[in-house]
Amino acid sequence: MTLVIRQIHPFGPCSYPLSISPHCFYSSLVMNFLRTQLFGTSSPLFRPQVRAMHIQSIPMCRLMLRSRHIYYQATVAILEYCRNICLFYVNSIGTGKGNNYAYLVTDEPTKQSVIIDPANPPEVAPELKSQIASGKINLTAIVNTHHHWDHAGGNGDILKQFKGLQVIGGKDCTSVTKTPAHGEEFKIGDRISVKALHTPCHTQDSICYYMQDGDQRVVFTGDTLFIGGMCIVFKFSHLSREYHGLILNPGCGRFFEGNAKEMHKALNETLASLPDDTKVYPGHEYTKANVKFCIAVSQTEPIKKLQAFADQNKQTQGKFTIGDEKLHNVFMRVNDPEIQKVTGKTDPVDVMAALREMKNSM
Repeated sequence: MTLVIRQIHPFGPCSYPLSISPHCFYSSLVMNFLRTQLFGTSSPLFRPQVRAMHIQSIPMCRLMLRSRHIYYQATVAILEYCRNICLFYVNSIGTGKGNNYAYLVTDEPTKQSVIIDPANPPEVAPELKSQIASGKINLTAIVNTHHHWDHAGGNGDILKQFKGLQVIGGKDCTSVTKTPAHGEEFKIGDRISVKALHTPCHTQDSICYYMQDGDQRVVFTGDTLFIGGMCIVFKFSHLSREYHGLILNPGCGRFFEGNAKEMHKALNETLASLPDDTKVYPGHEYTKANVKFCIAVSQTEPIKKLQAFADQNKQTQGKFTIGDEKLHNVFMRVNDPEIQKVTGKTDPVDVMAALREMKNSM
């Protein structure tokens, strides 16, 4: 029997054919090798059940919005296809030039799909139409992580082109039809369970979505948690909430409507309570900027590894887990004596606020 494992990277495909005797197929040597190739060392590979959750980052190029002389970009990068059918099959195709992510999540057996944060319809809609026409998806809903224009601003146009969609998101999201309560669960198709996690701070309607299909776990964090970073506390009620792009720093969102206490709860209580092997899919690609701050605060090996990965890869979504964030994200290390020494604070909320001020000054 020949098992072929393919990983198609943004810069070209590579295949690893393995000839494995049926009698040694489940040997610990083979299992450890396959786990290392596909998961690092964490997730078990073979399961009697069929797992089928697809996650795709729809390629958006650039969205420009001019209002009150405020310019603002929304973009999305790669197409990521994730599947687990007795083995985990990953197909990644690198496209796009921007730093925003929209995600298409599909339950394979039923083809039921949701589109997460489709900010730029001219880029997203053609991809959706193509997949609908080919029978690959049955689009049922828009899911928003929060109301800002670079996440929910495309809802109206998407609804015009795709009739009958539900809009799931915070109460301030454009055309919202359902706002799930904190901890409320719903399904995508038959297999994918979704739990809404309220994480108010960047905005008061921020929601992260924890999804599970068997042993496959992911979380879509919007602008609450980025790889190696998080958002900023910043009040600016004198501007319309849709036009935050003017003061958005690369590498983090801002606590536009919240404070350090809320962000500490969002990161270090709500998200930190998820299983460590939960893969993180943020709303933006800010890892390179984030890691510059992390390395300035702490020179631990996990941060150095993140820096090396960011230097070699343009996209980092889905490549790191909640467990990884607890190690390399300084905003999730507020109880670490090293971080407390750097900030001169010991209370976790004070440490969070001090870190955010330090990041603002970079």
